[in-house]
Amino acid sequence: MLKYLKDLTELAGPSGNEDNVREYIKEKISSKVDEVITDRMGNLIALKKGKGSGKKILLDAHMDEVGFLITNINEDGTLSFAPVGGVDTRVVIGKKVKVGKDVIGIIGYKAIHLQRDGYLSTPKYSELKIDIGAKSKAEAEKLVKIGDYVSFVTSYEERGDYIIAKALDDRCGCSVLMDLIEEGIETDHDVYFAFTVQEETGLRGPAIIAEQFKVDIAIAVETTTSGDDPELERQLWSTHLGDGPAITFMHSGYVVNQTIFEKLVETAKQNNIPFQYKMRTVGGTNARRYALTGIPAGVVSVPARYIHSPVSIINKKDYEHTLALLREFLRRNDF
Repeated sequence: MLKYLKDLTELAGPSGNEDNVREYIKEKISSKVDEVITDRMGNLIALKKGKGSGKKILLDAHMDEVGFLITNINEDGTLSFAPVGGVDTRVVIGKKVKVGKDVIGIIGYKAIHLQRDGYLSTPKYSELKIDIGAKSKAEAEKLVKIGDYVSFVTSYEERGDYIIAKALDDRCGCSVLMDLIEEGIETDHDVYFAFTVQEETGLRGPAIIAEQFKVDIAIAVETTTSGDDPELERQLWSTHLGDGPAITFMHSGYVVNQTIFEKLVETAKQNNIPFQYKMRTVGGTNARRYALTGIPAGVVSVPARYIHSPVSIINKKDYEHTLALLREFLRRNDF
């Protein structure tokens, strides 16, 4: 459906500062579900009650994106900053960012002409600065402050079967959950749609959700690395754009519950939904956090190129097939 993805990706919401994303989602879904709760951590949980005596199933998508925090305002008016989540310095140089609510800046580094023999080395964050056009510390202090959040500025684009945007990890998952709600899906199960905070900084959001809602099953709806780069050996590819949703059997810190994994695969096969296995086990998801609290959890992901960067790419068909897989999975009665 893709009704909400453009708006979601263009919102700023680094870990710990998900307010704009949460309020947008809440506004769009409140009238379409039976109950909406915002907990003390900032997670947004929407309940769609089932028709019968089914299970309690939770679908999780995290609202936060990687970003930065201002750590110092320098004498020359530039800003020092630190990453929020995992962001490689090599993908940020020269990129446009927003500081606070509306201050636009550029991430700068020493010009290549001045780098001499070290131009191929990876810079440290201490060597990068954000230029907001201020001529002095005093001028910059009128516009920003230490502790301000920083997010990438990227316009959403659709090109044929592809979508180009920032923050697809994991506004893509948020969009899938919102589309399921929009469809008014009916199932025997009580379905909790959890839009969680601070995944990128330690899987923090689900810890409190597990205390509040005694669900039987959790599914992390994610975006995952594709790796289908022509310069990378095929055996190192994690997933491939266009081959359908990725079903994870294991990732960092968690071996996926075998029953849930097998039922996801079976659901895809029975309904002729293209899918692929995530072939590398690096990275983690909120499924691990749910599992640590005793809730069996699985992972379904939309493959994406260049996640944790200013520009990511997904395939529309992968998105549509992810939506279809989750729709059919929720209709099962054999958990």
